[in-house]
Amino acid sequence: MALPIDFITRTRALLGNEFDSFEAALQADVPVSIRINEKKGTPAPSTTGAPCERVAWCETGYYLPERLSFTFDPLFHAGAYYVQEASSMFLEQAIRSHVKTPVRCLDLCAAPGGKSTHLAACLPEGSLLVSNEVIRSRSHILAENIAKWGNPNCIVTNNDPKEIGCLTHFFDVIIADVPCSGEGMFRKDTDSTGEWSIANVELCAGRGRRIIHDVWNALKPGGLLIYSTCTYNMEEDEENIHYITEELGAEALPIPIKDEWQITGPLKYNHPVYRFFPHKTKGEGFFLAALRKADGETEEIRFKNKNKKEKGKTVPAVPEAARAYLLDTTSFTPEWSGSTLWMLPEPVRDVYPLLREHLLILSAGICMGEAKGKDFIPAEELALSTALRREAFPTVDLDWEDAIRYLKKEALLLPDSTEKGYVLICHKGFPLGFAKHLGNRANNLYPQEWRIRTGYVPEKVRISKGQWFICMSKKMAVLERRSVTLVRMRKQRRISTRVQMRLS
Repeated sequence: MALPIDFITRTRALLGNEFDSFEAALQADVPVSIRINEKKGTPAPSTTGAPCERVAWCETGYYLPERLSFTFDPLFHAGAYYVQEASSMFLEQAIRSHVKTPVRCLDLCAAPGGKSTHLAACLPEGSLLVSNEVIRSRSHILAENIAKWGNPNCIVTNNDPKEIGCLTHFFDVIIADVPCSGEGMFRKDTDSTGEWSIANVELCAGRGRRIIHDVWNALKPGGLLIYSTCTYNMEEDEENIHYITEELGAEALPIPIKDEWQITGPLKYNHPVYRFFPHKTKGEGFFLAALRKADGETEEIRFKNKNKKEKGKTVPAVPEAARAYLLDTTSFTPEWSGSTLWMLPEPVRDVYPLLREHLLILSAGICMGEAKGKDFIPAEELALSTALRREAFPTVDLDWEDAIRYLKKEALLLPDSTEKGYVLICHKGFPLGFAKHLGNRANNLYPQEWRIRTGYVPEKVRISKGQWFICMSKKMAVLERRSVTLVRMRKQRRISTRVQMRLS
């Protein structure tokens, strides 16, 4: 990797004698790390019978010995784990140190969802998480990953920080992982070195300050702001933290750490800040600081229902079958959006009307499904939710080949013994989605926009739990034979059905 000359000069000034070690680390292999989803019962990963190395600052974080073929691992699509850079998992320490009771939390720049899924796992029980993404295309990716993680106490929005700033004193905690120059990602994305410049560093530093200004009003007095970047320079890091303390009156808070983590402290000023260098910690470049907003009087936002016509509108009844789909229906309130039914848990229900009035909401709580005439089609989000009552559906557990076929939204042939109707499709006990079994065939209900789009399959596919599919060419031959067999079986069933109809 060829580093920009200006970057070398500036970073050498920061690190002094450590720069050579830092530069050597950037040429080394990129560590691979995941967080397991304990709410879904995901076991700790292991290889050759030995547990994988833990990420020291994250209870559910693990390093993998090598990169998996995540696209071809059904458990990845099931939300059994999330692939996240290890250094950024340090967010957990800031939350556990300074958040002790249920809160309203905003992840301001959330896509693709690494920090949001982490927050959903480590915020106190009963907390509300609002995950926001400014860029529309990225917001849909965020909504997908939130759905796969399965925590119902989440709302996904697509808004500019200024729009969120209108929610005066609404949030107890705001996570601002602001857009940055990306110096800490050089090793993962070598092409990004060509986009780096001092001018871009200054641009990003100013943008970070503007974002904090835009959203500052939405943070309660005494609330917590967690500011982070994936860069090393002081303009985007220490200088912005100093700006927030001086101009906005915030107090930078310490976060307990251990010496063996080798986290670097402030390189300028004396605020408690935490920086990760790849030659010291096993991860990429990362910077984080926790700041407390000054105490003051909290203003209450009142909800105004502008659409008076909806007050007299008849609300459709919740289908009787849908009531049995959740483990605890008493904790959820139904909300219809056209023919689509959502179930809102208490933390979401209490704020949903207000947020709907001010923000563009992509998802809230659990999307249960869609009513079509007398039929109710369960949604993918329901299958992936930790609130799903699995006993409400017949279940079919697919092997790897069929699971991949399902995730590609290809045709499935379920066992003859499978009950007709909506079936929960699983792999190794983890729900993937739904199919509708019609007896002689099954309709694959996996969302079109979520499907595995690539037709390419690597020669070797490495998936979770240390399992190898060594010779993919043979595997694919098996898949092709099964596909041909599937078509033949369908034809035979159709012929048989026609014969029976004629005889009758």
